[in-house]
Amino acid sequence: MTKALPSVSRPATPGFATFEEEPRHALLIDGDGEPDYGAIQTSEDFLNLKRRVKRFILPATLVFLTWYITFVLLSAYAADFMSTPLFGTVNVGLTMGFLQIVTTIIITMAYARYSKRKLDPQVDKVRALAETDEELA
Repeated sequence: MTKALPSVSRPATPGFATFEEEPRHALLIDGDGEPDYGAIQTSEDFLNLKRRVKRFILPATLVFLTWYITFVLLSAYAADFMSTPLFGTVNVGLTMGFLQIVTTIIITMAYARYSKRKLDPQVDKVRALAETDEELA
């Protein structure tokens, strides 16, 4: 006569003697089937994405802030220079103020282009780390 053992409910995780199918790609999913955010944040794909974001954001921010602070300081302390007429009633101050708007538009367009070329493909790689089989179907 054999003794019945109580059934124990355990999460489905591959162990020593399991014969489960191997995943199609390396998913970073925890035992509950949810994305393992800690593992994703330390993955090479995620770190590469962070590097690519910083590679654009930091220089663009520094250049724009330098340009903007120069404009503000010249407006506050170099009134004679800023009021120098360029043509008609348009002076250096008005021109520099208009160029602030132009610079903002240029940086926005450059970021959109950079994002489409460099960031979006890397974001897709990071998302693929957490896709479940239901999301792939």
